Amino acid sequence: MCSERAVEIPLQESYSLLQVTSENTCVKMEDSLQFHELGLDDRLLKAVADLGWMQPTPIQEKAIPLALEGKDLLARARTGSGKTAAYAIPVIQRILSSKQVVREQAVRALVLVPTKELGQQAQHMIRELTSFCSRDVKVADISGKADISAQKPILMEKPDILVSTPSRVLAHIKAQNLQLHSSLEMLVIDEADLLFSFGFEEDLKNLLCHFPKIYQAFLMSATLNSDVTLKLQGSQLPDGSQLQQYSIKCEEEDKFLLVYTLLKLGLVQGKTLLFVSTVERSYRLKLFLEKFGIPACVLNSELPIHSSKDQEYGVSRGIDFQNVSNVINFDFPKSVESYIHRVGRTARADNNGTALSFISHNELEMLSEVEDALTGGDSQCALKAYGFRMEEIEGFRYRCRQAVKEARLKEIKVELLNSEKLKTYFEDNPRDLQILRHDKVLHPAVVQPHLKNVPEYLRLCESSDSAEEEKDEEWTDAQQLQDCAANLRGKNPLKSFRYSRKSHRDKKARKT
Repeated sequence: MCSERAVEIPLQESYSLLQVTSENTCVKMEDSLQFHELGLDDRLLKAVADLGWMQPTPIQEKAIPLALEGKDLLARARTGSGKTAAYAIPVIQRILSSKQVVREQAVRALVLVPTKELGQQAQHMIRELTSFCSRDVKVADISGKADISAQKPILMEKPDILVSTPSRVLAHIKAQNLQLHSSLEMLVIDEADLLFSFGFEEDLKNLLCHFPKIYQAFLMSATLNSDVTLKLQGSQLPDGSQLQQYSIKCEEEDKFLLVYTLLKLGLVQGKTLLFVSTVERSYRLKLFLEKFGIPACVLNSELPIHSSKDQEYGVSRGIDFQNVSNVINFDFPKSVESYIHRVGRTARADNNGTALSFISHNELEMLSEVEDALTGGDSQCALKAYGFRMEEIEGFRYRCRQAVKEARLKEIKVELLNSEKLKTYFEDNPRDLQILRHDKVLHPAVVQPHLKNVPEYLRLCESSDSAEEEKDEEWTDAQQLQDCAANLRGKNPLKSFRYSRKSHRDKKARKT
């Protein structure tokens, strides 16, 4: 990729640059990873064994774990070092994981090569790796010079992996034989140094507009020298008609109350991703939601690559990020790029999406930076204020307070154990340290079934903004419930059964 004819390939905010040279190709057997330690599908491992590969090459050992984490890769290694398998194995693994959730056939991976000969080599390698899962992962090569109409039946079968030259892919897109905007998940540019030197720059520029806004990218090359220039470009967010961006300014302790209310009252519909600042906070939020019967799972950077024996490994790697309706920034991101990366998980392809950010007092400065970056310094606000008043959800606070309190006590306990200032005290008083470590929770957090449901008397105030417009409407069940609650004359509705039993005893006494 020459500096005068640079092609802009959007990459994620975190990508990995890998270089394997003659100095680091010698790896001791005991120090290197084995294929079975990479968490690969059994069918893929069986194909690798049939090929006689004892252990990954240096480029494979470095690239495969990063690719399985979803990172973009720029890889440089000499010819014959195993670059094809370095991208083919994670591509196949991701497709196998995706098909556990979505069986729909679609072109999920595109491999661009400079010549038809290299296309045939890539297809041959991928077919060998899919020899035990050929029914689930289909590959096709259209890099040859056959007539466009003759290749149309191949594309009608929607192979999972498509190998081609840039010009041939572009020709099929123009002929409406191929559509990648909604299905493409991975892009591989194989032998990039040859591809750009063969004059495909213009075709690549034209291809980029037919790809989705977010996809995983692999650039494999034998050279990545000073002649290669890479322009990182933050993924542009969809316009306001497709992506709605909101913010709620709140106190730090109110964030749990907010997310509980939004989910329980159905103000947030569809698949939702919640982003937090730390791994510990993600588990705290998960336990909080599960206490109220809201199922949640945690994805974080500490999930082990070497957990091939973990039964949940396939689940964590196979999470379907398609059709995400909402993104909630529980903790506001630390940079503009991170915000774009998070929000870009929704409103993908032609789908609509919503991004909602909780903004505490110490996050206001970062909010201003994001606003300036998204609006170009204009006075217009990119993140609209969410029409939500905290006083409307005070009735839910008592439900959240105890759950948050128990989680916070556990955090304080961990902070005490890790405190440098208390280290000397614990050295002088080892008994206190032992008691603190082995202290048990007196009231363990138990999921109480009744907390899964929200009583109607709490739902009465969920839409105060429209209350005045509904005054003249017909009598509703909610209004009847409100009058019933008023008739209790200040009695606690959670103890209404006690009052019912008392009135029943009074009536029985009168009869006798």
